[in-house]
Amino acid sequence: MSDIKEIFSKYKKIAMVGVSNDPQKASTIVMKYMQKYGFKVFPVNPKAKGKKILGEEVFEKITDIKDQVDIVDVFRPSKEVLSIAEDSIKIGAKVLWLQLGIRNEEARKLVESNKIEYIENKCTKMEYQTHFLKTRQAFPVLSD
Repeated sequence: MSDIKEIFSKYKKIAMVGVSNDPQKASTIVMKYMQKYGFKVFPVNPKAKGKKILGEEVFEKITDIKDQVDIVDVFRPSKEVLSIAEDSIKIGAKVLWLQLGIRNEEARKLVESNKIEYIENKCTKMEYQTHFLKTRQAFPVLSD
Protein backbone atom coordinates (compact mmCIF):
# COMPACT_ATOMS: atom_id res chain seq x y z
CA MET A 1 0.00 0.00 0.00
CA SER A 2 1.17 3.51 -0.78
CA ASP A 3 2.25 6.00 1.84
CA ILE A 4 -0.77 8.18 2.56
CA LYS A 5 1.28 10.89 4.28
CA GLU A 6 3.47 11.13 1.17
CA ILE A 7 0.38 11.39 -1.07
CA PHE A 8 -1.00 14.33 0.93
CA SER A 9 2.42 16.00 1.02
CA LYS A 10 2.98 15.71 -2.75
CA TYR A 11 -0.49 16.17 -4.19
CA LYS A 12 -2.72 19.18 -3.50
CA LYS A 13 -5.40 19.09 -6.23
CA ILE A 14 -8.39 16.83 -5.62
CA ALA A 15 -11.38 16.10 -7.84
CA MET A 16 -14.21 15.01 -5.53
CA VAL A 17 -16.63 12.86 -7.49
CA GLY A 18 -20.11 12.80 -6.00
CA VAL A 19 -19.71 15.78 -3.70
CA SER A 20 -23.07 17.21 -2.64
CA ASN A 21 -24.27 20.76 -2.18
CA ASP A 22 -25.97 19.63 1.05
CA PRO A 23 -23.73 20.95 3.86
CA GLN A 24 -24.77 18.02 6.10
CA LYS A 25 -23.50 15.33 3.70
CA ALA A 26 -20.19 13.63 4.44
CA SER A 27 -18.79 14.55 1.02
CA THR A 28 -19.41 18.27 1.61
CA ILE A 29 -17.89 18.11 5.11
CA VAL A 30 -14.82 16.36 3.70
CA MET A 31 -14.51 18.93 0.89
CA LYS A 32 -14.67 21.85 3.33
CA TYR A 33 -12.10 20.18 5.56
CA MET A 34 -9.62 19.51 2.75
CA GLN A 35 -10.02 23.10 1.53
CA LYS A 36 -9.27 24.33 5.05
CA TYR A 37 -5.97 22.44 4.99
CA GLY A 38 -4.80 23.93 1.71
CA PHE A 39 -6.12 21.53 -0.91
CA LYS A 40 -7.68 22.78 -4.15
CA VAL A 41 -10.89 20.79 -4.52
CA PHE A 42 -12.82 20.47 -7.78
CA PRO A 43 -16.40 19.30 -7.05
CA VAL A 44 -17.77 16.83 -9.61
CA ASN A 45 -21.51 16.21 -9.69
CA PRO A 46 -23.51 16.04 -12.96
CA LYS A 47 -26.71 17.16 -11.18
CA ALA A 48 -25.04 20.35 -9.90
CA LYS A 49 -22.97 21.18 -13.01
CA GLY A 50 -22.33 24.89 -13.39
CA LYS A 51 -23.35 25.68 -9.79
CA LYS A 52 -20.91 26.32 -6.96
CA ILE A 53 -20.17 24.15 -3.96
CA LEU A 54 -18.12 25.81 -1.20
CA GLY A 55 -17.05 28.52 -3.64
CA GLU A 56 -15.85 26.14 -6.38
CA GLU A 57 -17.44 25.63 -9.80
CA VAL A 58 -19.02 22.19 -10.14
CA PHE A 59 -18.01 19.98 -13.07
CA GLU A 60 -20.11 17.30 -14.75
CA LYS A 61 -17.21 14.84 -14.96
CA ILE A 62 -13.51 14.83 -14.14
CA THR A 63 -12.54 15.07 -17.81
CA ASP A 64 -14.15 18.57 -17.87
CA ILE A 65 -11.60 19.95 -15.38
CA LYS A 66 -8.98 21.98 -17.23
CA ASP A 67 -6.47 22.10 -14.36
CA GLN A 68 -4.19 19.21 -13.36
CA VAL A 69 -5.91 16.81 -10.95
CA ASP A 70 -3.68 14.78 -8.63
CA ILE A 71 -6.20 12.80 -6.57
CA VAL A 72 -9.60 11.57 -7.74
CA ASP A 73 -11.61 11.14 -4.52
CA VAL A 74 -14.75 9.06 -5.05
CA PHE A 75 -18.04 9.33 -3.13
CA ARG A 76 -20.03 7.11 -5.52
CA PRO A 77 -21.18 3.47 -5.41
CA SER A 78 -18.54 0.82 -6.12
CA LYS A 79 -20.25 -0.18 -9.38
CA GLU A 80 -19.55 3.31 -10.83
CA VAL A 81 -15.82 3.27 -10.04
CA LEU A 82 -14.56 1.54 -13.19
CA SER A 83 -15.66 4.38 -15.50
CA ILE A 84 -14.22 6.92 -13.03
CA ALA A 85 -10.95 4.94 -13.08
CA GLU A 86 -10.91 5.12 -16.89
CA ASP A 87 -11.39 8.90 -16.74
CA SER A 88 -8.67 9.14 -14.06
CA ILE A 89 -6.22 7.59 -16.54
CA LYS A 90 -7.34 10.01 -19.30
CA ILE A 91 -6.63 13.08 -17.14
CA GLY A 92 -3.31 11.80 -15.79
CA ALA A 93 -4.35 11.58 -12.14
CA LYS A 94 -1.78 10.21 -9.69
CA VAL A 95 -4.16 8.64 -7.16
CA LEU A 96 -7.61 7.03 -7.30
CA TRP A 97 -9.02 7.27 -3.79
CA LEU A 98 -12.24 5.45 -2.86
CA GLN A 99 -14.04 6.61 0.26
CA LEU A 100 -15.26 4.39 3.11
CA GLY A 101 -17.21 1.35 1.94
CA ILE A 102 -16.18 1.72 -1.70
CA ARG A 103 -14.11 -0.94 -3.49
CA ASN A 104 -13.68 -2.08 -7.06
CA GLU A 105 -11.16 -4.77 -7.98
CA GLU A 106 -11.36 -4.13 -11.74
CA ALA A 107 -10.67 -0.43 -11.18
CA ARG A 108 -7.72 -1.28 -8.93
CA LYS A 109 -6.12 -3.49 -11.58
CA LEU A 110 -6.74 -0.90 -14.29
CA VAL A 111 -5.26 2.09 -12.47
CA GLU A 112 -2.33 0.18 -11.00
CA SER A 113 -1.40 -1.08 -14.48
CA ASN A 114 -1.35 2.61 -15.49
CA LYS A 115 0.94 3.61 -12.60
CA ILE A 116 -1.82 5.30 -10.62
CA GLU A 117 -1.95 4.67 -6.88
CA TYR A 118 -5.14 3.03 -5.62
CA ILE A 119 -6.62 3.51 -2.17
CA GLU A 120 -9.96 2.02 -1.17
CA ASN A 121 -12.27 2.13 1.81
CA LYS A 122 -10.56 5.12 3.45
CA CYS A 123 -11.74 8.67 4.16
CA THR A 124 -9.38 11.43 2.98
CA LYS A 125 -10.37 13.63 5.93
CA MET A 126 -9.84 10.94 8.56
CA GLU A 127 -6.52 9.89 7.00
CA TYR A 128 -5.33 13.50 6.86
CA GLN A 129 -6.19 13.92 10.55
CA THR A 130 -4.40 10.72 11.48
CA HIS A 131 -1.20 11.51 9.60
CA PHE A 132 -0.93 15.26 10.13
CA LEU A 133 -3.02 16.20 13.16
CA LYS A 134 -2.65 12.98 15.17
CA THR A 135 -6.35 12.84 15.93
CA ARG A 136 -9.07 10.31 15.13
CA GLN A 137 -12.26 12.31 15.56
CA ALA A 138 -14.84 11.37 12.96
CA PHE A 139 -16.26 14.84 12.33
CA PRO A 140 -14.97 17.66 14.53
CA VAL A 141 -16.80 20.94 14.34
CA LEU A 142 -15.24 23.29 11.80
CA SER A 143 -15.09 26.88 12.91
CA ASP A 144 -15.35 29.53 10.21
